[in-house]
Amino acid sequence: MSETSPSDTSATPESAATPETPEITDNPDFDSMTRDIAEVPAVEVIVTVAVNLMSAAAVKLGLTEEGDQHKDLDEARKLVHALAGLLDASATEISSFHAAPLRDGLKSLQLAFREASLVRDEPGQGPGEKYTGPLYA
Repeated sequence: MSETSPSDTSATPESAATPETPEITDNPDFDSMTRDIAEVPAVEVIVTVAVNLMSAAAVKLGLTEEGDQHKDLDEARKLVHALAGLLDASATEISSFHAAPLRDGLKSLQLAFREASLVRDEPGQGPGEKYTGPLYA
């Protein structure tokens, strides 16, 4: 009987010496993971961007469960202003069915910004008010 040392791999099956690993490719099949952008209606793209801006602004205003942990009013101002500009520019392109709730969300964010600010902006000078008109609260 011959004894094998731990370093002797001739006595172990090849499958035990090299575990099988899935093949990793550098080029994943993005076509199967995402929808072709050509198939997405413009209204859907605009609404999706607007919702993303609203969500990011809410986080920066501290309106999430984490509250003040991510609060940054300078960043929130930029996001609210961009949202207002997008909604103003796309007002004639999207129906009131889509635009009305987005405008309501924008107004809520503008009011939340005004409430969170230590130094209040003059009416018409708050984020997005260039596009929506003065906000009185």
